[in-house]
Amino acid sequence: QVQLVESGGGLVQAGGSLRLSCAASGRTFSSYTMGWFRQAPGKERQFVAAISRSGGITYYADSVRGRLSISRDNAENTVYLQMNVLKPEDTAVYYCAARVAYYSRYAHEYDYWGQGTQVSVSS
Repeated sequence: QVQLVESGGGLVQAGGSLRLSCAASGRTFSSYTMGWFRQAPGKERQFVAAISRSGGITYYADSVRGRLSISRDNAENTVYLQMNVLKPEDTAVYYCAARVAYYSRYAHEYDYWGQGTQVSVSS
């Protein structure tokens, strides 16, 4: 089992940047595919990005490719989401998630979730 805690959210102007972090407990962090999802008010949870166990393969939603970057540090049990050129439509609660199996972009296929961190982008 793994516990996930996100941090780094906040309020930023359009065009700005934020870096989200997700710290994981436990000694098996490198066994999990990690993902970032987001949920805006009144909308379904949406896939943002995922990264393989080793960090060698990354996946992105089309809406964020080229602006957001996922990475991980298995020695520090942490996954990151670097967010650049932010837009008002990026406003949402961002969640990190862990999956024992291979990559997926479907939220219901992830096994563990953090509590989320709010990102708000003003125009």
